[in-house]
Amino acid sequence: MMTGAKRKRSTVWRKIQAVRLEDIKAWCMRRLPILTWVPVYNWKENLVPDTVSGMMLAIQQVTQGLAFAVLSSVHPVFGLYGSFFPVIIYAIFGMGRHVATGTFALTSLISANAVERLVPSVRTNFTANNNSGILGLSEFEMQRIGVAAAVSFLGGIIQVVMFMLQLGSATFLLTEPVISAMTTGAATHVVTSQVKYLLGMKMPYISGPLAFFHIIATSIACYYADMEYVYGIEVVGNIPKGLPSPKAPSMSVLPEVVTEAFGVALVGYVASLALAQGSAKKFKYSVDDNQEFLAHGLSNVIPSFFFCIPSAAAMGRTALLYSTGAKTQVACLISCVLILVVIYTIGPLLYWLPMCVLASIIVVGLKGMLMQFRDLKKYWNVDKIDWSIWVSTYVFTICFAANVGLLYGVMCTIAIVIFRFPRAKTLNLKNMKEVEYKYKVEDNCESLKQVKIVSVNSPLVFLNARKFHADLLKIIQKDGMSSQCEQNTLLCSFSNGSCHGELVQPCHNDRHVLILDCSGLNFFDYTGVSVLLQIYVDCKNRYIDVLLAHCKGSLIKAMQYGGNLDSENPVFFESISSAIDAIPIHRNYSKFSEQSEL
Repeated sequence: MMTGAKRKRSTVWRKIQAVRLEDIKAWCMRRLPILTWVPVYNWKENLVPDTVSGMMLAIQQVTQGLAFAVLSSVHPVFGLYGSFFPVIIYAIFGMGRHVATGTFALTSLISANAVERLVPSVRTNFTANNNSGILGLSEFEMQRIGVAAAVSFLGGIIQVVMFMLQLGSATFLLTEPVISAMTTGAATHVVTSQVKYLLGMKMPYISGPLAFFHIIATSIACYYADMEYVYGIEVVGNIPKGLPSPKAPSMSVLPEVVTEAFGVALVGYVASLALAQGSAKKFKYSVDDNQEFLAHGLSNVIPSFFFCIPSAAAMGRTALLYSTGAKTQVACLISCVLILVVIYTIGPLLYWLPMCVLASIIVVGLKGMLMQFRDLKKYWNVDKIDWSIWVSTYVFTICFAANVGLLYGVMCTIAIVIFRFPRAKTLNLKNMKEVEYKYKVEDNCESLKQVKIVSVNSPLVFLNARKFHADLLKIIQKDGMSSQCEQNTLLCSFSNGSCHGELVQPCHNDRHVLILDCSGLNFFDYTGVSVLLQIYVDCKNRYIDVLLAHCKGSLIKAMQYGGNLDSENPVFFESISSAIDAIPIHRNYSKFSEQSEL
């Protein structure tokens, strides 16, 4: 009896261990994305483009690292460290395959506020006892990087806490107009901060409300009044060799940098997430908003022990990866190898690099953000309320700060939606009705073509756009509307899922039709129109025709302006019957089913 009991306990224990091992494995795969793509990495096809992209990225990382370190009011060498350590951490924990993290103009500018406040150019009694005499730099320089590292550390802790609280799901509040306006306004701040280097002026650091206008006025006065003469060119100076030994940031500084840390955490995450989501949409894979909080949080916390300034993903570097054909984060890791070579061998040769050149690099690197001014025309044609939110958020950002502008934009968006929603029937899509039709094709009676009609009984805005996307996917996949091959590819597209291996090709002879009855779509915003256009394009690529009935004129205009619509075949119809009649094939319809709730 005892032997049997022991055998039974042993079996149970082995089962418990097996379950635990499976849970641990699943957790590791979920929290360490590098474990999912490295084992299936295609060395033959991807290594060459990743290597080329990594070489080009390294050049940009080095120059921007030096420049953004100066922007952060610390010694340029710390920008090289900030282009090395965060990249490795994000490659392990991040999900954006084409996201190039590292030093970032907006977080550097926010960090500079704390550095200049606590360690101003005129020396004070401020000391940082655990950061002195390292790398052959002066105590003053080590005090400054001590503050910047503290901002990075605390900002990363805030991001990790947000990950633990699962706040990634709240990112739907960060609409595209708000993000665009905030980043454009912050880029404007950065450009004005570089005027003194571009024109050779010596001006004190200026921050706080209306600092943007103060800088502009001072620059104009200096230029036209010939208030100073510059006889030499300011250069970068000595760049120490090698990597520093790890050292904890000054904990005594943390209470003094809470405001800047929150700014770094929010602004850095928002800008990085927008790039990760754009990359996922472009290359058809998934990005977990919450996992990105963890990835960027650790990319700030761990490098802060190596004297790194706050990090985030940059639009210019990410665009470089796109243009050079990068496939995975291997390109970023290759750039780290080359940056390490610069740190140990080439760094001292950068002594004579003029500061005005770094300022030019900063301004050019912000070109993509500044070009977002062109979005104003798009928002005006799609939704004038989104246009007004963009303009007002931009004004708040340049008058105060990026984090203030971001907060204003979110609050303004929520307030406007609350004001508009009382006119709407419902916020969710639970009352959507669907009617299915099937008919036989005369020249091939064995082939069935299905028409599904979905009634949209809610507004379509940033608050419910994701749910609309998910609900429509369920309708398409339910009751076998799509063939098996179409379901596989649709699942990839609609959920932005990651399709491992080669994509299954759709069946060319098995087309379906999806008709959206938009009579209940009371109002929409830019995010809602973007979702409709994305659904249209994805379905078209999978041989599902999308037709829209009972559309208001404003919706038709907005979608036509957004582009990607079929110019040969009509998309918009006055009624459901006219949409059905427009299907270009002879057929006999038979009503298939009707369901009242999802």
